[in-house]
This record gives sequence, structure tokens and C-alpha cells, in this order.
Amino acid sequence: MWQTSRSTMKRIRTVSKYVSTPDSIYALWDAIRAGLALLEPPPKLSVSEWADRYAYLSAESSAQPGKWITATAEYQRGLMDAGSDMTIERIVAMWGAQLGKTACLLNINWYYTAHDPSPMLMVQPTLEAAEDFSKERIAPAIRDTPALSKLFRSPRSRDSNNTLLKKEFPGGGLALAGANSPAGLASRSRRIVQGDEVDKWEASAGAEGDPGKLMEARTATFWNKKIIYTSTPSIKGASRIEREFLKSDQRRYFVRCPHCDEEQVLEWGNLKWPAPKGEDGKPDPRPDECYYVCGANGCEVLEGEKPEMVRHGVWRATKKSIDGKTAGFHLNALYSPWVTWPDLIRKWLDAQGNPNELQTFVNASLAETWEIQGDRVETEIFKDRVHPYQAEAPAGVLVITAGVDVQKDRLEASAVGWGAGEESWALDHRVFQGDPAKPDVWAELDDWLQREWEHESGIMLRIRCTLVDSGGHHTKQVYWFTKAREHRRIYACKGRGGSHPLLGRPSKQGDAQALLYMVGVDSAKELFYARLKIESEGPGYCHFPDDPSTFDDEFFAQLTAEQQVPIVRDGLKVMVWRKRRDRNEALDLRVYAMAALERIKPNFPLVAARIKQKAERVKAEPASEAFILGAPAPAPPSSTKPKPRSRTRPGGWINAWKG
Repeated sequence: MWQTSRSTMKRIRTVSKYVSTPDSIYALWDAIRAGLALLEPPPKLSVSEWADRYAYLSAESSAQPGKWITATAEYQRGLMDAGSDMTIERIVAMWGAQLGKTACLLNINWYYTAHDPSPMLMVQPTLEAAEDFSKERIAPAIRDTPALSKLFRSPRSRDSNNTLLKKEFPGGGLALAGANSPAGLASRSRRIVQGDEVDKWEASAGAEGDPGKLMEARTATFWNKKIIYTSTPSIKGASRIEREFLKSDQRRYFVRCPHCDEEQVLEWGNLKWPAPKGEDGKPDPRPDECYYVCGANGCEVLEGEKPEMVRHGVWRATKKSIDGKTAGFHLNALYSPWVTWPDLIRKWLDAQGNPNELQTFVNASLAETWEIQGDRVETEIFKDRVHPYQAEAPAGVLVITAGVDVQKDRLEASAVGWGAGEESWALDHRVFQGDPAKPDVWAELDDWLQREWEHESGIMLRIRCTLVDSGGHHTKQVYWFTKAREHRRIYACKGRGGSHPLLGRPSKQGDAQALLYMVGVDSAKELFYARLKIESEGPGYCHFPDDPSTFDDEFFAQLTAEQQVPIVRDGLKVMVWRKRRDRNEALDLRVYAMAALERIKPNFPLVAARIKQKAERVKAEPASEAFILGAPAPAPPSSTKPKPRSRTRPGGWINAWKG
């Protein structure tokens, strides 16, 4: 169309007052062609088609870096293509972990970066998480994808338009924000907004209100907006992603049975495995021999048949969305090409008896919400758990931890022995009367923390780790006491309610700069009460000594002093722990001892081997004559010098005895 003959060029030279060379004429037409090419619309591509042509996976975020191939996990196509479907305004993905959810989210991003430039906003649970996501996922993808790298300035250039939280490109830009940061959510208008891991968001972004509402408000001026929510679910009734999913058309991924060709959704309850009884009479699960029972005709489907089923699967809506514009996608790990069915079964078996791990499995692997049942335990449950010990520390004890509670007029401490599978033995409970503002009572506690327990094997065991509560009375004294003893793994702690891990990361606090650990007390209580319901000795079972002078009715009443009750918070039903009686110190001490065990994370098989070796050495040593005859041990030689007492040091009451 744009080719020009030499005769035409000569006429142009004749009529023009300026003399042009043939080369300049050709250059002019080349420029015109290039300009007109810019006016041509881009080819019509869906997100998955764009990704298959241009996207790459980075080594930092993928076990299989290189060219993106949607067919690797065919179910990803439906989620991605919803991002380019103009009839869909809202997308909700309630997916399990290790299913490619984040990669799909990024491919939607890159589609609107390179193919249909638009202003975008991605919201992570916190500002710190947004910065980490930018470094670990955004930057490597831009670096390794040629279609993207040419659109962004070099990360080393001093450009205000290319920072951790802002990436500008021709025709648009990507901003990253934290759900806890109102400033980031109140940025300028955005056509595409994405909320990632929304069940980890706080209920409110400071005083500004719900972060989801703030994020959606950025799209108000766009007729072709996209609002995307993705997350693994959390607690039933408190899950943001479940709430959004229930408003959608609730799509499920249907696959065909390779034997009867019937369509169905893969469900955990249909996955079976043999568990014959072993020599000890206990079930012996065999995950590697598992099979899936077809929900239509009972056909047995093997793991090796799963890839072909998933490859030919299809998304089908099971409900009608409230607004007619919301597509919801639910997917569990049974479909994953990266997680096998035997691996899932092993996770399930390992989680038995541990509510926290079981909840993680239900949320992250099955993509289902976890329903909390109100929990309470009565003192009668201890009747069958109290029995005489054969030694101060029974044979099953491998590690000892302790918890310390600080009251106005006393210190209370409990020592707990732990064995394989976190089977536990209550060993001691002490009350040290005295004013914790003075050093005497702390000195008594310090002596007790250094005592030894005689193990049934004949060796002596000491406390390996202790947590001291600093959240109530005498916080400063706790910090000074623990700081001087951190080399003995004695640390300050503070309880924190809500959905938090058993033990958080430490921070330095107070003038002493003592290490402070946050303890997820709700998680610990739920775990402890679940273990009290275990009826057979073994992993998780709780033993108590037949010693009424120490472990009396009051002690057991304190252990069962709380229960879970439902309340409504920020419009959502949540379960919280409430006291049934005033005193609950024994329960708090058990929680701190559990958190102390989490702090050291002992390798129980290795510890057991070392105890056995040490016990054998003790037995092999020749006994002294005094021991054989039962006579008292001889006095030490008179030349032995007594151990000098430590001197009082200036600089505060605590230095007088912290030694």
C-alpha cells in the first residue's frame, strides 16, 4: 500500500522547492508506516494466551523456572481468563496453597501492563509484605520477561517512578500497598485492584475503615474495572474470602472419571488409603497405596491418572452471583500437579491431635474454612491421667521446660517434661511468696530454675528453656531478671490473644534490652485442651503425678478455668477465651511451658539417643564403696576451698543478686 515508484519520487522532487534524496524519501515513508502501525489495535488475546506467548517464571519463585505453560496446571486458565473477560467485574479465588494462585494473579497484572496498559493497585496484608512481594516476585518477573523488562526503567536508576511500591510504565502503572496502611489505599484512581491473601488482613486500616472497601473505592470512575480477591480461607464466619466467594457464582473444577467418564469435583472425603493393624494392634496407614473413589460409580482412581483428569477439566458455575458480574473459583490441593495424594495424606495424619496443624491443613490444603467449636474441659478429665511416677522424671521425659507467672505478691512456676510426639508429664508446681519488687523472691525462683530432676534412667535433667510472663505486674523486674539469664534460655514473654502462632519472633524491650517473645495464648489453649481429650498414652497425651500436696484440686481447677465462647467483632462471629473462675495461673503456666518448647524445637529422637548413651556411661562407671554399702558419701578434702559468694554490684536492685 505504501510502496512508492521512482517516477513518483521524481515528481515529488520537481514540485518541491526543497531538494530531497531518494534515501530521505524512503526514510520518510518508513516513519509514516511506523506511525500508522501505532494506530493498529493490539491482537485480541486472553490472559492465558498472553501468558503462554510472553510470560516467564523466575528461579526465585518457581521450582521450574523458564517459559510459562498454562497446560502444566490447566485449571489456571479459567482464573486468568476471567481477568480479560469484559463481562466479569469481580473475581474471587478461594484456593489452597501450592496451586499457582499467585502466578495467575501476576499474569493478570502483566497482561494489563504489556497488552492493555492500565493503572493498577495490588494490596498485600501489610506494608512490609508488600515490599517483600515487590522484591521477591515483582522485580524478578520484570527482569526475566522480555515483554516487561523493556517497559520499565532499570531498578538501579534513580527514578521516582520505579520504586519498591510504585512501578510506572507507558500508559499505566502498578502501585503496591499494605492493607494496614490507609495512605497506600487512598492513592489515585485505579482500573485494576487486587487484594492478595485477604484473610490475613486486619479488619480495619487504622481509623479509615475496611481496607477492602477502600481498595474498591479506587475503581469508582472506571466502567471497565476489575476487582480481584484471592486467599486461602481461615475461620468460618470470620473469613473475608469466604464471604466474597459466597456472593459469586461459586465455580468448581469438574473432572471426568477415567473409568466411567462421569463429571465430578474432587473432594477430600473420597480419598482412601489402607490402614491394616500392625503387630501392636494399632492402625498402620499406607498413604502410598491410596486411591480416589469416584463419586458417581465408586471407580478406584489412582494418582497416576490424575494429570489426565485435570488436563481435561472444566470450570462450572454452581450458583448465581448476587450481581451477575462476580466469578468465584474454589480449588483444593487434590488437583495440584506439585502435591501428590500420598503427600496430602501424610500431612493429614501428622496433623491429628494438633488443632493448629489440622486447621492449617483444612485452610491451606482443602481451601475450606475452619469451624471453631466452643471448647471447655471439666476437672473430671484428669481422673485417669493422674498416676504415680517411677522417678522425678519418668522414662518418657526427654526435655524439661518451665513457665513463670508474676503476681502482685508472689511468683508461680511450673515445670513440664516432654517426650516423643510432645507427650507431656507435669513435674512440679511452685509458689514463691514475696514481693516481686524485691530481689529475695527472684533469688528463690533462680535457685529452683537450676535444680535437677532425677531421670528414671539414672541421669539428671535440667530445665532447657523458661518463659517468664512480663505482661502483668513488675515488667521491669522481669526484663532485668531474664536479660541476665538469656544464656540459660530464660526469656521474657507476653501473651497475645487472637489468631497468632504459638510463639512469635523476639524483640528487645526496656532499659535492659531483654528479648521478649509474644505467645499466641489462644492457639496454645486450644491445643492444650485438645490434648487433654486424648485418651491413649502416646503423642500429645498429658500425664500428671499422684501428688496431692502439689497437684491438688485447686491446680486442676485452674487448668480448666477457661472456655471458648462466640462473640461478634466488627460484624463477624469469632471465638474468644473467657474465664470461668478468677484464678487460672496453672493454665497460663502450661501455655508458657508449651511456648518454651516451641522456642527450642528439640530433636526428640536425637535427645533420646543422647540420654541413652549417657545412662549407659553412668551404669558402666564403677560404683564407690560408700554407694555399694549405702554409707554416706565421704566429705570433700579439707583443702577444697568453698565457692566464693558473688559481690554486690552497683547500679540497681537487680544487680545485687543477678550473679
